[in-house]
Amino acid sequence: MATEAYDQKRLSALLEAGIALTSELSLDAVLQKLVETAGVLTRARYAALGVIDSSGKGLERFLTHGIDPETHQAIGELPKGRGILGVLIREAKPLRLHNLSEDPHSVGFPPNHPPMRTFLGVPIMLRGVAFGNLYLAEKEDGTDFSAEDEELERLVIDLVASKTGKVFQRKRSERVDSVVDDPEVDQAVARRMGATTSLHVPLVVRERAIGVMSAHDKLGSDPRFTEDDLRLAEAFAARATIAVDLSKRVTRDALRHAVEAQELERRRLARELHDEIGQDLTSILLTLKRIEEGKTPGDIGPAAEMLRELVVTALQDVRRLAVELRPKALDDFGLVPALERLGQMVQEQTEMSVEVQERLGGERLPADVETAFYRIVQEALTNVVKHARAGTVSILLTHRDGSAAAVVEDDGQGFDPSAEHEGLGLLGIRERLGLLDGRLRIESSPGKGTTLVAEVPLR
Repeated sequence: MATEAYDQKRLSALLEAGIALTSELSLDAVLQKLVETAGVLTRARYAALGVIDSSGKGLERFLTHGIDPETHQAIGELPKGRGILGVLIREAKPLRLHNLSEDPHSVGFPPNHPPMRTFLGVPIMLRGVAFGNLYLAEKEDGTDFSAEDEELERLVIDLVASKTGKVFQRKRSERVDSVVDDPEVDQAVARRMGATTSLHVPLVVRERAIGVMSAHDKLGSDPRFTEDDLRLAEAFAARATIAVDLSKRVTRDALRHAVEAQELERRRLARELHDEIGQDLTSILLTLKRIEEGKTPGDIGPAAEMLRELVVTALQDVRRLAVELRPKALDDFGLVPALERLGQMVQEQTEMSVEVQERLGGERLPADVETAFYRIVQEALTNVVKHARAGTVSILLTHRDGSAAAVVEDDGQGFDPSAEHEGLGLLGIRERLGLLDGRLRIESSPGKGTTLVAEVPLR
């Protein structure tokens, strides 16, 4: 009874694997999912996949499952296809071993490698050519890998090069009235699934396939799909394709804006390092030279005092840059003290008065919200200093009705939001808020100052 339940569980896992593998949109994702699925289905503690290089004699890529990043780093260089892995590359046929170390082809394991005894290797063939090999080691119950495990691995591999894969390559919809009569359908998988008919529609963007939508056995007395079903599926696929493509474009645009903003910030920091700290250090070197050349205490005393002042200035500049990059107070004490320190720095560098108020009831906000609000207020203050010609800036932190808000208000010259083009600063603010499902509101008019409100829901 337990065996029957376990077989049913593995069948369900195989069906889920088929869905997962055919839903991935990149080769790397498919290969990684293939490794993970193989390990789960056979209850192997470790699983790996080696992709054969162009010479056909070694491995150009090696993906793993079950080994944590720390162990990966401790092991060092990934396998290149020697020993038992080399046997699988040369012979391209399944290999089951009771004990890896007892095989004459074994070359042992590198230092820090976890112990592995039982082993199963299965070649991955694409259109009759060896693409790579799937490796499994250490069954959880300590037993050897069986012929059934080997069959399962073949089924998982076949899922990648299945009918769905053919539709993906051809980029053409197909309706199969009888899977038994279709030579491209893996009959073993079809029998296990109990499928008799199928419908496959590719997702195509600008003549490039990005996925496949599949369905099996229409509900009702006749399991066959009709041409109307095919047209309906193609309509759904077209909408899905547009959604995926739009999502990728939005992500790409957001990434481009983020990179541009980062480059601007790096350029600014590089300029400040050169113009301020670089000049301070140059002045220190020149003053040291004066001290070295000094012949009397009267010469050395003023130069030493000047040197002390230059060191203090350079230290202040370094601390200011460190605060701009990531203030320690934000991590140690929270958002309010960090903003108070930021306001103090702005006051010291300008003639503006900066006031920080909080109505959070003494509670700290989630870490990602605190970081976002700090960067938003930091960017807002930068804009005020550059453009507003303000005398006073107030910063208010508050929360109500399940959301938190940061309000930055100045008494500067204001502007017409409808007439102004948003710069990278405001775009960066909107992107930060978008990641937290937040929203931005700006109220301003010429001569009447500006109010910026950033609101984020608290989950």
